[in-house]
Amino acid sequence: MSLLITRRRAAAAVLTTALLVPLAAYGSDDSGTAKDKDSGSGSTSSGAPKADLTVLAASSLTDVFKEAGAAYEKENPGTKVTFSFAGSQELAAQVKQGAPADALVTADTKTMDGLSGDTGKPAVIAKNRLVIATGEGNPEKVESLKDLSDPKLKVVLAAPEVPVGRYSEQILDAQKIEVKPVSQEPNVRAVLSKVELGEADAGLVYKTDAETATDKVDAIEIPDAQNAIASYPAATLKASKHGEAAAAFVAWLSTPAAQKILQGAGFQQP
Repeated sequence: MSLLITRRRAAAAVLTTALLVPLAAYGSDDSGTAKDKDSGSGSTSSGAPKADLTVLAASSLTDVFKEAGAAYEKENPGTKVTFSFAGSQELAAQVKQGAPADALVTADTKTMDGLSGDTGKPAVIAKNRLVIATGEGNPEKVESLKDLSDPKLKVVLAAPEVPVGRYSEQILDAQKIEVKPVSQEPNVRAVLSKVELGEADAGLVYKTDAETATDKVDAIEIPDAQNAIASYPAATLKASKHGEAAAAFVAWLSTPAAQKILQGAGFQQP
């Protein structure tokens, strides 16, 4: 009888161990709930958790973030960064609608501040300024903001809901310059495209956007006293399923490696 009891106890111990091992491997947080899948996906060589990240980013970051994303993936093997670019107001709407994403970078602090309930604490990673974009060679001889008030000039601006549209409105109002745009576009890249295609004589865009199309447009500088400075805050999204990995990417954007890429594209230091 004692031998039978001993065998039963041994079997029970094995069964208990088999049940506990998967739970220990999965882990739990302080509240007793299972950790997110970052915890079980391993870490990159830099210590950041491996993950497939989706980052919502302002249109003006299109070119530079593609370069930055490639650099981050190289530095963190096993991590993939996918970007979704749009006007900041469109990105905000996507966040409010619950679009699956891990981090957000807007072209103004106002939009980011309006999402404080949906994001972690934001950090400004770069700054920018506006220029007047004209066709190559500046055929209409635009020299200053005041020239944009010429009714014969076809001017295109971003819509006032868009950060660059608000900045444009701000600097024109400050100089008491009235401009009647032929169209108001949903993001800065659309403004630039209108000028590139010759559908507009001039438009207000970020300096960095004009620098992506130097073979098609000229950039007329706006004096500092008449200009506006755009700030780009980055933050994690609270709904992210990869919180630690998203935080690592957002933090990386302020590192010397990322700043070198941003400033190489014409962005200013934060």
